[in-house]
Amino acid sequence: PCLDTGPSKLLPIITLNKIGRANLLTQLCDELAIPQSVANEIQNGGDNDSAVTWIQNEGKKMYIKPIDSIAPKVASWDLGMGESYVMSWLLKHPGFESIIDDRAARKAAAILGLPVRGTVSIIAMAKRNGYITSARDEYKKLVNVGFRISTAILLKALKLTAK
Repeated sequence: PCLDTGPSKLLPIITLNKIGRANLLTQLCDELAIPQSVANEIQNGGDNDSAVTWIQNEGKKMYIKPIDSIAPKVASWDLGMGESYVMSWLLKHPGFESIIDDRAARKAAAILGLPVRGTVSIIAMAKRNGYITSARDEYKKLVNVGFRISTAILLKALKLTAK
């Protein structure tokens, strides 16, 4: 199961929609869960945003899940609302892993013992599973839409997908 995270600079659902690859989430996950608060923030993106369209069409089918509160041990990290709701969901649903790109949220998740991966990992998994033909092309698209990634991490990711 996978759980997408809330808005940081670019939310994984938003980022993957911008490069036309939101379908990877449903292809790679046994079950996809998006906290309602994250869906609400995505929908504030405007009618011309492809992520808004995706949430309104694909997301509403089965992926949006309610969560009513942020767990106290997550709240103490003072993260964004989306990240906080995602981590709170993970505490209640231990079979899931989150997709988080925000550095502070990833650090908090690691310390809390919550499983996490990022958008770069989603692309690598998609390549290994045959859902895309070129990880390099997808990483270029990510950078072109404003996704920030260090050269060292990008090179490491490319090396992993070449195996």
